Amino acid sequence: MLEKIRVPRTGPGRPRTKPDSLAADKAYSNGPCRDYLRRRGIRHTISEKADSQAARLRKGSRGGRPPGFDAERYKKRNTVERTINRLKQSRAVATRYDKRGYVFLGTATTAALVIWLRT
Repeated sequence: MLEKIRVPRTGPGRPRTKPDSLAADKAYSNGPCRDYLRRRGIRHTISEKADSQAARLRKGSRGGRPPGFDAERYKKRNTVERTINRLKQSRAVATRYDKRGYVFLGTATTAALVIWLRT
């Protein structure tokens, strides 16, 4: 779930965009990933692995403070991921054989309508 902001163009080429925030799963909870996001000024919601948490707690006061985690934002990420997985159950959406963007948009809209009507 990336929220993008527009950065003004400073020279030739395309304007650069940087996400406001990032919501990721436990696979991205390692230090280098968190450091990279922090260095670029990107807010992140990444849950901590159980073994990393146990190691941090074993160290006591030397283990540092737990990384910030917003449970509400993580729930929204999970909802979006499940919705995308349901859309990808439609073969035309998963394989994306459509050449034109507007045709693919129609295919994805049809798949979303089918999901909506079945629930």
